[in-house]
Amino acid sequence: MIYGYAEQDGRLVGVTDGLPAAAVWLDLVAPDRGDEQMLESQLGLDLPTREDMEEIEQSSRLYAEDGALFMTIMFPAHSEGDTPVMAPVTLVLTERQLVTIRYHTPKAFEMFAQRSAKGGLPCDGADQVMLSLLDVMVDRLADVLERVGRDIEVISRSVFAKDGAKARKGTGWRSVLEEIGRKGDMVSVIRDSLGTLDRLTVFWGQRLRDEPDTKDLRARLKDLTSDVRGLEDHSAFMAQKISFLMDATLGLIGIEQNGIIKIFSVASVAFLPPTLIASIYGMNFEVMPELSWPYGYPMALGVMVLSAVVPYVYFRRRGWL
Repeated sequence: MIYGYAEQDGRLVGVTDGLPAAAVWLDLVAPDRGDEQMLESQLGLDLPTREDMEEIEQSSRLYAEDGALFMTIMFPAHSEGDTPVMAPVTLVLTERQLVTIRYHTPKAFEMFAQRSAKGGLPCDGADQVMLSLLDVMVDRLADVLERVGRDIEVISRSVFAKDGAKARKGTGWRSVLEEIGRKGDMVSVIRDSLGTLDRLTVFWGQRLRDEPDTKDLRARLKDLTSDVRGLEDHSAFMAQKISFLMDATLGLIGIEQNGIIKIFSVASVAFLPPTLIASIYGMNFEVMPELSWPYGYPMALGVMVLSAVVPYVYFRRRGWL
């Protein structure tokens, strides 16, 4: 599917006739080979296939060819939850048009189309359209990071706070570990996307240095690069915090398990003397004077109880229970 957008009075409006010449932005969503061949013939470009977009070599993601810049980034979709879809997005920048190629539906593209239709973003020219699109994409990643950060704070309180201990007993350590793992995966996805955006801005900025009359564009791009790197630093901090939470949670699980083992160990030690007494009087020897005592049975029971109580009281005073 090909969506075309033209610039009118500082806004982007959708167009269907006269494509691709009438559009400043061409958005290809899961295009078939026929769509690609039509655009390639009219634009004079060799558009990358899905297999080309998924290559991880830097030279395959960022390169110039036939007077156009080909820039591929990784960007998540369905990031409202903890199971985002990570896929490549290719931006092809020509002198007159921006062509985006994607096979998933990141919300940033919908947000950009809505905001640009209201005239709130600079869209006079392909360069400005691309920079505005990147701004919205970075804003979207920042929003996702903020949400994940709030979720991490909730998890941290449930792990360490006193009132969180009660809730933890209801949900269990397993759910806490699963939640931490999901947030870690989410942060990893965002860091991967920010890394590709950082490389894109550096690549594009190097090309803009050789072009005249791009001072304002380079200033905006510099601000965007600063935002991306700031988010990278923040995501690195969040990754460290998630790692700390994981280690702390595993440590607390170990402490609880050690406490349980300690209780069993103390219980086994407390029951050893009664077991010894019962074993002695359970032997089948003919000559055992205590067996003929009238109060031998209650005396043996009393000694067994006393031998169990004395270690228990001792362990309690030492703080082992």
